[in-house]
Amino acid sequence: MKVVKTSPHMKYNNLIAACGMNCGLCIGYLREKKPCGGCFSKVDENKPKYCRSCSIVNCELLAKTESGFCYDCEKYPCTRLKQLDKRYRTKYGMSMIENLNFIKNNGIEKFLLNEETRWTCRKCGKGLSVHRDFCLNCGEKIEK
Repeated sequence: MKVVKTSPHMKYNNLIAACGMNCGLCIGYLREKKPCGGCFSKVDENKPKYCRSCSIVNCELLAKTESGFCYDCEKYPCTRLKQLDKRYRTKYGMSMIENLNFIKNNGIEKFLLNEETRWTCRKCGKGLSVHRDFCLNCGEKIEK
């Protein structure tokens, strides 16, 4: 998997997975005990089992893409990505396919800036989790 180089000052730098998931929003990344390092992490034992065995992360076609993102794949969007996207749109109000299309059309830096605005708690300023409807830091309810 290719690591996308962006500005080092950005909060979610190197945390955008090939599928368009912002790993910095994942409860696995944000938890305090045995936190996941995201898809680009070299420490597999900290990654949840479903992430280690992810068919997208381990896709042979993805390795052939120039960008390292699924939008460059000849099968984009594949069945697995469509299923994942549907689940996240339905349960969490976020679309990986929309994320990927935004990155492709506007660039990773603009996407990261938008993510920082979208996923920062308005009350305490800490990062939010896509998997929770409240801020993990202050408990503020969030609208997605």
